[in-house]
Amino acid sequence: MIDALMIETRLLRYFVALAEELHFGRAAMRLSISQPPLSVAIRQLEDQVQAQLFERNSKEVRLTAAGDHLLPRARQILSLTSQAVRETTDVARGVRGHLHVGFVGSSLYRGVPQALEAFQAQHPQVRVDMLELNSGEQLQELQQARLHLGLVHSVQTPDEIASQLLMEEPFMVALPQGHPLESCARIDLAELKNERLILFSAQVSPLYHQRIYQICQTHGFAPEIRHEVRHWLSVLSLVSLGQGVAIVPASLQRVGMPRVTFKPFIGDHVVSELLAIWRKSPANPLVTALVGHLQRAIADLSA
Repeated sequence: MIDALMIETRLLRYFVALAEELHFGRAAMRLSISQPPLSVAIRQLEDQVQAQLFERNSKEVRLTAAGDHLLPRARQILSLTSQAVRETTDVARGVRGHLHVGFVGSSLYRGVPQALEAFQAQHPQVRVDMLELNSGEQLQELQQARLHLGLVHSVQTPDEIASQLLMEEPFMVALPQGHPLESCARIDLAELKNERLILFSAQVSPLYHQRIYQICQTHGFAPEIRHEVRHWLSVLSLVSLGQGVAIVPASLQRVGMPRVTFKPFIGDHVVSELLAIWRKSPANPLVTALVGHLQRAIADLSA
């Protein structure tokens, strides 16, 4: 039984050249070799397939039935081999492949969709699938190799996970329509002392939850947390229904939630961050290319 894997692509390339030229001299010239190595290669191929591929005499070279059968298949093998080499080179260069990207909901209002659309336009051979997960879930998915890249809030990353700051922005207060503070141009955070606070669940985003809590503590009060939710739209929806106020990233103004007013704080406060996180090993050129693109695109949008 013939093992097709043992046939060298070099032999198939020589065979195709001779089959198309039907002349040893012209085929050898096309291959940039002399005639003796070509003759040896054809004999080797015939030995491997256990069939005569050419009828040759002093006047002409003709394909046998076996050679005629092999020719389209040899062309297909060479084409697939060439395609595989090109695609592998593209993957190594970071211009082809398939990425699974996790994201937190707030990233949708921080320029990420526009940046990804531009990336896809520049890399038409790259497929990007997105999955909404909280920061902790993304970290777990990365560690289990089910995600290639995560877009998260501040997280504590283990040694095997790399991170890159993509953007930071100030927090604002989201107020329901008709709130007494709605007429203020800027708000002292201490004025929220007696307000009901709507916040991300500590289980969903513990560091984010802790950060908001600490901001309030530095202004002299422990916040009264009435509602803890999983998504930013839930936060804003509860604010619009008059269920409390929320401390949110400034980019959430772009949501356009009715009956919600956003006000900046007086003074400098801890900022909200968006980070890219990914596995350090094995290195993935496509992830590197996407992170670099996100950095530039989000910076340009922010500017």
